[in-house]
Amino acid sequence: MPYVVTRSCCADASCVLACPVNCIHPAPGDPGFGTAEMLYVDPRTCVDCGACTSACPVDALKPHTALGAAELPFLELNADYYKQNPHDDRTPMYVLPKQRSLPAGDLSVAVVGAGPAGLFAADELLRHPGVRVTVYDRLPTPYGLARAGVAPDHQDTKQVTELFRTIESQPGFGYRLGVEIGTTLTHTDLLREHHAVIYAVGAATDKRLGIDGEDLPGSVSATDFVAWYNGHPDRAHDHYDLDTERAVVVGNGNVALDVARILTADPEALARTDISDRALAALRTSKVREVVLLGRRGPAQAAFTVPELLALAGLEDVDVSVEGWPEGLEPDTDDRTRLLSQLAARTPVEGRRRIVLRFLTSPVRLTGEASVRALEVAATALHTDEDGTVRARPTGETRTLETGLVLRAVGYRARPVPGLPFDETSATVPHEAGRVEPGVYVAGWIKRGPTGFIGTNKTCAQETVETLLDDFSAGHLARPVHGVGTVTQALGLEEWRTIDRAERAAGEAQGRPRVKFTDTDSLHEAARTARAVRT
Repeated sequence: MPYVVTRSCCADASCVLACPVNCIHPAPGDPGFGTAEMLYVDPRTCVDCGACTSACPVDALKPHTALGAAELPFLELNADYYKQNPHDDRTPMYVLPKQRSLPAGDLSVAVVGAGPAGLFAADELLRHPGVRVTVYDRLPTPYGLARAGVAPDHQDTKQVTELFRTIESQPGFGYRLGVEIGTTLTHTDLLREHHAVIYAVGAATDKRLGIDGEDLPGSVSATDFVAWYNGHPDRAHDHYDLDTERAVVVGNGNVALDVARILTADPEALARTDISDRALAALRTSKVREVVLLGRRGPAQAAFTVPELLALAGLEDVDVSVEGWPEGLEPDTDDRTRLLSQLAARTPVEGRRRIVLRFLTSPVRLTGEASVRALEVAATALHTDEDGTVRARPTGETRTLETGLVLRAVGYRARPVPGLPFDETSATVPHEAGRVEPGVYVAGWIKRGPTGFIGTNKTCAQETVETLLDDFSAGHLARPVHGVGTVTQALGLEEWRTIDRAERAAGEAQGRPRVKFTDTDSLHEAARTARAVRT
């Protein structure tokens, strides 16, 4: 009875290290580890011990006999990986973290950004005795996109925050939340108070389409929309007009799939999640019946991952259809095209909401006077350059999609970090193995661009921390002047835990994981309870 990875997992390799027969790959050291869409269990060599399920922070592993109907395709997906990537080495990966013998004196590091990249960096640092880490974030709450980016119907993925709770419980860890670097404190302040600073600030904005009408009301950023339904303090009180039968999402990555699922989901099912109450109220009265996802290129070039496509295909009360299949593309080219061809063959059920994956279609212009009323699109055809790059070129054929809501989901983009160099083309901070200069480092999306998954940040953080520790051991880091950057209004670990307990308690009363405080004032008000107890 083999175990099966059943979704886009966090890929942090906890299950790999727990497996006694090394049957989960790609593992650390394998090609593709850190960039693979998910990890896979070899059904031929799994011994059914269940150690992986105990180690997995997001409950992504199940015995094959416990798979639901929508999860059965993952059994084949896991097995197919080993047909293409045989792994004959079955030596268990008992890996103990290597501890550094650091120079005398504590090492103090500031980590800017309390999302997965920042917390994995803190974890790597705290593996070494004598290291103190202070994690800063401009928000009053930590966890970044794990809190405010993962879709509310993916509560299993959000369980990775339990791993973060373990990290923040380690000796030497501290928070300064609600502190914006560049406003409350400066880059210079951090360098004076700490030996080193790691910036793990992510990619907070989105790419634009660059077409006429993009700034009309009703044309919105999927990044902002995701933050809205997740209760992010910056966007929690936004308003979106859902009084339209068709919404169009430009892009077909995982964020686009998330948005489509939320717009077509049963509000009563969402009411059992941690979705923002304001967003839930809007979705209860939504008139959206169809969501069209536009992909400039073909099915084989789609940006979404196979696990997320399987999750979409498994929806029980939403039709998923496919349009725009390129001439000559074989349906069994790979796992992605095989699944899409199966979706294309489905018969729609009358009366259901529907999600349309439309390929070979490019946005041209948004039209409307006071707000968006339609999106003009152009058909494209695929051409392969001499270097093998597949490009989409307009055919000259256009059509108009009537819609009152267009969401752009064509990628995240980082902002420049005050005091650091910035590459406008890649929207990253130039670095060498995470080092910007001795004492200043980067990790996560600001380092490598908006690619990878939650667990990818762990590998990324390991490289940066190794570079930082090399610099410390070589005597390249200046000694700090403690206390320079103290911020009295910052929220610490106890304040965050008070907020966390209050949200969980409110959720328990309603049969939900939590009910989020969605504005800065209410978050600080909840935190005052912890301060009152201390004083």
